[in-house]
Amino acid sequence: MPELPEVETVRRGLEPWLLHARIDHVELRRSDLRFPFPEGLAQKITGARVTTVGRRAKYLLIGLDNGLTILSHLGMTGSWRFAEHGIDKPPRYYEPGTEPKHDHLVFSIAHPEHGKSHLIYADPRRFGFIDLFEHPEDSSYLKDLGPEPLGNDFNAAEMAAALRGKKAPIKAALLDQRVVAGLGNIYVAEALHRAHILPTVEARSLLTKAEKPKKALEDLAYAVREVLIEAIEVGGSTLRDFRNAEGGSGYFQHRFAVYDREGDPCPTPLCKGTVQRIVQSGRSTFFCPVCQKKV
Repeated sequence: MPELPEVETVRRGLEPWLLHARIDHVELRRSDLRFPFPEGLAQKITGARVTTVGRRAKYLLIGLDNGLTILSHLGMTGSWRFAEHGIDKPPRYYEPGTEPKHDHLVFSIAHPEHGKSHLIYADPRRFGFIDLFEHPEDSSYLKDLGPEPLGNDFNAAEMAAALRGKKAPIKAALLDQRVVAGLGNIYVAEALHRAHILPTVEARSLLTKAEKPKKALEDLAYAVREVLIEAIEVGGSTLRDFRNAEGGSGYFQHRFAVYDREGDPCPTPLCKGTVQRIVQSGRSTFFCPVCQKKV
């Protein structure tokens, strides 16, 4: 499932072609994805002009001049692409044996500089969804999210406040979107490895008795930000389904230190450990038992 870097990559790919464009027509080719399309979606956004192309956590947000915002979650196989501008490449990201019947939503748009085009949402498995709201607090998907790890004010103290009293393993705590917004299984594993923290330690153990962040939590906050920035720079990670707005793959999977590297030597300099895999809450966790420690 796409995490923050993948959604940010999509956002950056769409923005030059979508910002300031007018939505002339909306075609819904089915009634639902994971959930039904918002009631009256086509009528409410037709004629509106795009004022912002943003992101919050793992959600793509398209702001309109009529005060409404379109929220898009990609699920596992969702993708956005333009049918013009030379970046329509469906064969590169449809699963084998599928076809454009998975194009479920089409926006006909007119851009003041780039002219007319069609923005298409495709989703073979239909685990993605679309929401429409007027204020952020109106969307149940946004109201309880934690801090943005790429925000200027993201720091260990902010994380400490969210982790206070949590007995859950730090890996599970970081997957809680109320603690840090946008993190998923891949980047949590990579950040914990960079910070040299075992994924099984209690989240609260990263705080002092005075409930201030320990040095390990300072290192973790830095690692979270660092790994996300690096992933965005190379277009995110593609394990199977993720594609950017140009139909291409991300490359950060080639830089994984531990994720999906079970049995490989730990890449930490001078570490003689081997990457191991355990299951936490039904999900694979990859880590080095030598250089990742308790705190």
